[in-house]
Amino acid sequence: MNLTSYPVINVLEARARLGEGPVWDDQMQRVYWVDIYNHVVHQFTPSTGQDRVFKVGELVSCVALTQSQKLIMTLRHDLAYLDTLTGEVTLIQTVEEDKPNNRFNDGKCDPQGRFWFGSMSRSLEKGQGTLYRYDPDGSLHIMEKNVTLSNGLGWSPDQKTFYYTDSPSKIIYAYDYDPPTGNITRRRTFVDLSHAPSYPDGLTVDAEGCVWSVQWDGWCILRFAPHGRLIQRVPMPVKRPTSCVFGGKEGDLLYVTSASVGLSEPEIQESFYSGDLFCVRLDVTGLPSNRFGG
Repeated sequence: MNLTSYPVINVLEARARLGEGPVWDDQMQRVYWVDIYNHVVHQFTPSTGQDRVFKVGELVSCVALTQSQKLIMTLRHDLAYLDTLTGEVTLIQTVEEDKPNNRFNDGKCDPQGRFWFGSMSRSLEKGQGTLYRYDPDGSLHIMEKNVTLSNGLGWSPDQKTFYYTDSPSKIIYAYDYDPPTGNITRRRTFVDLSHAPSYPDGLTVDAEGCVWSVQWDGWCILRFAPHGRLIQRVPMPVKRPTSCVFGGKEGDLLYVTSASVGLSEPEIQESFYSGDLFCVRLDVTGLPSNRFGG
């Protein structure tokens, strides 16, 4: 394994409670991300340093781009749109009304424009989470059950493999992925981190097919080769980095969110910039963030 210390730049001192789900808008050269417990969506423009904040009124766990100025997002139990011109929130559909202790967590669009998102029990009750796929035609599909904390997901560059994380189990799974139908089959363990002190959180996939998994409580991001071997570790200045996305004009900037929630006062002093947004320039490029609707 290669321990690589890239320069890590703190691009936004946001002090988020639970920063998550960064998405790169290649058209506007912006990064969107959420602060789950503060109920806001951030729109950060690196070229100007401007950070626009949208207050959505309740817990918001992830966002994805669409073909317009709107974002599709998951609230506590709802799918919704956020209009980035007006700030208006429009509900699409309520899901899991029968599970009041659940909430949604991570989500992402596949290369065909379908929105994948998962749920979790707020008390981390085992097996209460579900992975869903919401298609542009309005249909909702259950893709995986018996998940504890639905997290980091992504697709390989050849679109043959889908990656999915169940954080408390410390496992990143791989599935065979069928692009035309969106079906996933043959689940197997891609990475087992049960031996590690950290938990796999959000992830992204680079142009070489390697998986970058952000490590909650791990002070780092781990890069795994397509066959699952750990090949790189990138240290971070915070204990709880949460998720990452490739961006920038050349696609070689990794934007990383982080959290301050649950840290003791001594831990916050040790990890002073917890909750901020960071950027790391790498020697590899990523895949573009997919948009809902194809």
